[in-house]
Amino acid sequence: MAGSSSVLTDDSLLSRIDRRLFQTESLLALLGGLAVFSLMLLAVTSVGGRNFFNRPLPGYVDWIEQAMPLIAFIGISYCQRLGGHIRMDILIGRLRGRPLWIAECLGTLLILLLVVLMIWGSWSHFERSFDWSAPYWSRDSSLDIRLPLWPAKLLVPVAFSVLALRLGLQVLGYGRVILSGSLQPIAVPLIEDISKIAKKEVEAVSDLEPENKPSNS
Repeated sequence: MAGSSSVLTDDSLLSRIDRRLFQTESLLALLGGLAVFSLMLLAVTSVGGRNFFNRPLPGYVDWIEQAMPLIAFIGISYCQRLGGHIRMDILIGRLRGRPLWIAECLGTLLILLLVVLMIWGSWSHFERSFDWSAPYWSRDSSLDIRLPLWPAKLLVPVAFSVLALRLGLQVLGYGRVILSGSLQPIAVPLIEDISKIAKKEVEAVSDLEPENKPSNS
């Protein structure tokens, strides 16, 4: 299981692209957080309307269905950049140097191939729902208030495409360190051990303490 991670940067083109893509990923992750917050407001509105006015929010379940891709997929690339996805380090955790980077590169490449297949499948699913000649450009809709479903279906290949870009950058980052033999790979998450994580947590808590502590005298 992955712990906390850090990503090294420099002035190379790969690092600049990594930072630019991370800005996009951060924005998408923010949209996912706003979607969660919006669902909370919708729940409060629906429950409050039912209890106090006997009028729940119309189409509450429909709006939840529309927001699910935002919650489930839109921040997946952001998490990949930070190395936050669950992984097994029983074998890879024992590797060091170039064998470690080769194993990480092969694993990332396999994930990239899988994501490309998922982009193809989810895009086909979107195409079956979208129709220029249909009302609201949609061949299907939600059951209650008839919301078109193609926007939610479009978010899935979009999110996977951003993830594919992130995985491609990481493959390049691992390939670069494999060829150069450098001990500091760029644009890839470096998994930190427990001692480093604990040290960062202590430093974070120390930064929150007031600078001028009252004296005991």
